[in-house]
Amino acid sequence: VQLQAFGGGLVQTGDSLRLSCVISGRTFSVYRMGWFRQAPGKERALVSSITWSGSSTYYADSVKGRFTISRDNAKNTVYLQMNSVKPEDAAVYYCVLDSFTAPGSWDYWGQGTQVTVSS
Repeated sequence: VQLQAFGGGLVQTGDSLRLSCVISGRTFSVYRMGWFRQAPGKERALVSSITWSGSSTYYADSVKGRFTISRDNAKNTVYLQMNSVKPEDAAVYYCVLDSFTAPGSWDYWGQGTQVTVSS
C-alpha cells in the first residue's frame, strides 16, 4: 500500500485548505483512513479519521466544526477540508491507513504535507 498526500501550503489565518491523499495498492485492506499532524516540538496526534465505509468519523476537539474528512472510494482518495484555519493548525499532516489486518495499529503512513499558517 502506498499513500501520497498533497495539498499543503501557506495559508492565512481564517483561510481554507483541502488536503488529499491518494491510496494505491491493496485498498481492499483498508479499514479506516486518518490524518495525523505533528508540529515542531509536539507529539504526532490524530486529527481526524473515517472508516472506509464512511459510517464513522472522528475529529479531535481542536478541529471539530472546522475540519471535515471525507473519502471517494472510486478514486481511492481521502480528503481533509480545513476551514477557518488557525496558527495552531500549522504542522506536517500525514495521511495514514489503518488496515483490517491490524486495526488500531495505523500501519501505513504517507510522506506528509506541510501546512503553514500566517497570522
